[in-house]
Amino acid sequence: MSKQPAQGSKREQWSGQYGFLLAAIGSAVGLGNIWRFPGVAYTNGGGAFLLPYLFSLVLVGIPVLLFDYAMGHRYRGSAPTVYRRVKRSSEWIGWFQVLVSFVIMSYYAVVIAWAGSYAWFSFKLAWGKDAAGFFFGKYLHIAEAPGISASPVWQVLVPLVAVWGIALFIIGRGVVSGLEKANKVFLPVLVILFGALVVRALFLPGAVQGLTAFFTPNWSALADPNVWMAAFAQIFYSLSIGFGIMLTYASYLKRRSNLGGTGLVAAFANSSFEILAGVGVFAALGFMAHQQGVGVGDLEGIAGVGLSFVTFPTIIAMMPAGALFGVLFFSSLFLAGLTSLVSLIQVVAAALQEKFGLNNVKAAFTAGLPAALLSVTLFATTTGLYSLDIVDKHINEIGIVFIAIVAMVYMSFFARKLPELRMSINVVSSVSIGRWWPVLVGGLIPAVLAYMLSSTLWGLITEAYEGYPWWMLGTLGFGCIAFAFVLTAVFANLPWRNDVDSYKPLDLPGTVPPRPNGKNGTLTAATSKEN
Repeated sequence: MSKQPAQGSKREQWSGQYGFLLAAIGSAVGLGNIWRFPGVAYTNGGGAFLLPYLFSLVLVGIPVLLFDYAMGHRYRGSAPTVYRRVKRSSEWIGWFQVLVSFVIMSYYAVVIAWAGSYAWFSFKLAWGKDAAGFFFGKYLHIAEAPGISASPVWQVLVPLVAVWGIALFIIGRGVVSGLEKANKVFLPVLVILFGALVVRALFLPGAVQGLTAFFTPNWSALADPNVWMAAFAQIFYSLSIGFGIMLTYASYLKRRSNLGGTGLVAAFANSSFEILAGVGVFAALGFMAHQQGVGVGDLEGIAGVGLSFVTFPTIIAMMPAGALFGVLFFSSLFLAGLTSLVSLIQVVAAALQEKFGLNNVKAAFTAGLPAALLSVTLFATTTGLYSLDIVDKHINEIGIVFIAIVAMVYMSFFARKLPELRMSINVVSSVSIGRWWPVLVGGLIPAVLAYMLSSTLWGLITEAYEGYPWWMLGTLGFGCIAFAFVLTAVFANLPWRNDVDSYKPLDLPGTVPPRPNGKNGTLTAATSKEN
């Protein structure tokens, strides 16, 4: 079978940096911004958490984001393609990132389906005065004891199929006609909806009490290393870095693209939305505390699923014109999740497209249908919430952290490409990064991640997470990691349909002798036909 070229000029490209920026922000702004950040801030010192959060944004989030940008932009491919182009033996790193994204998207779609359902339920405040009973009982039909059941929950399954249909339609249309156009619609609508929600929350009785709890720092919390680790983790997860998303998105940028400036805008836009989410959520929590006659710090269930699907519906039921507030909140949650879901699918679809020579539609369905089947059979059942909780814990805190460490350490100490990547950023960026960048990306950040990973592993090995049975933790938790490793080995050893090895990155300043039509060996992007 003859191989076909798969050079950067053959790949799709964003129409411009604006389209890429919206897609990057859309990917970063997801479910975690709306429900994870307020909960993490609430349990880690309130206003005091903002200091380590912003510190982590600058010293962790932005450097790793630029690492992903540089990898994708310089080597012009999906995650497996990029790491193979660095060195053939490192292709597996890219495939592990792909499999991590595959696992995440299989359950992420389920939460989006919940949000879509609740946007509809909000019109009539279907949960009444017992939000917890409605969510866990009437809606999820959650089994009394953890286990693995094949019994479907149709109220979840039907909207879940719709979510997958929308997402695969977007991916099947390609980068510009699908991803870019979708984000140009969804992201502005999301900002408008969520902005209206925040404004409404600010005028609720007790909102000031909530905002005081959010912005008043508990300085003693800064002495707790766990608060700093929580901030580190929040930045790392919320920016969608370390597992192939931003690498894949950056690979569709034109050669002359402002990587540094775009990275800063995307990072600060994501964090701005998180802080906006914190303002809206804490204002609403202040209202709830006011209604119950307790302090904001005395409220319970202010984290994760409980915050969005129990606490918020409870608040909405107490509010005047609560139906409108509910529609705004859950529609925002739906759109935020959808823009992140399509980025996860694109990581997998792009890898399959380049490895096996598939077109956009075939790649979308080859990536999406198995994940959709997994969603339906494992997470849209009466035990789906238990399964989701276990898989989410392990794939995020073990899978993502592990492969991020490997990628940065490999590129620093084995491939020794960080100076080259730094230079490739600087020659096209309005904002230059200094020699501190390789030190952070190749040393400090992996060291902190390694500490996080070892702490998490020790905790999961020595104590049953959330009291789940050990057989479930082994089958679903560590099983999803084993699943990723096995399929990584399979895909990394399959032959390539396309020729990705003949690609050569463009020259950088000082790396080649002067040329008749160039300027002292500077980057040739300005004269290259590959834009």
